[in-house]
Amino acid sequence: MKFNYYRETDSLYIELSEEQAEDSLEITQNIVVDFNASKQPIGIDIQHASHFVDLSKLETKSLPIENLSVAS
Repeated sequence: MKFNYYRETDSLYIELSEEQAEDSLEITQNIVVDFNASKQPIGIDIQHASHFVDLSKLETKSLPIENLSVAS
């Protein structure tokens, strides 16, 4: 999973998969979900993200990561 913030458009894209998007659906104002060919969600776009998300921090909880390597 990758988080990409685009300052010029104030958009936060949460990439769930590197697959190609085949379809998109605006599920509510400013939130668009991308789907692959099998209709599985592969990304979430939050438009005007700074109005909805605290972009100053990223916190994770309970991730099932067995081997975590940190780049130095």
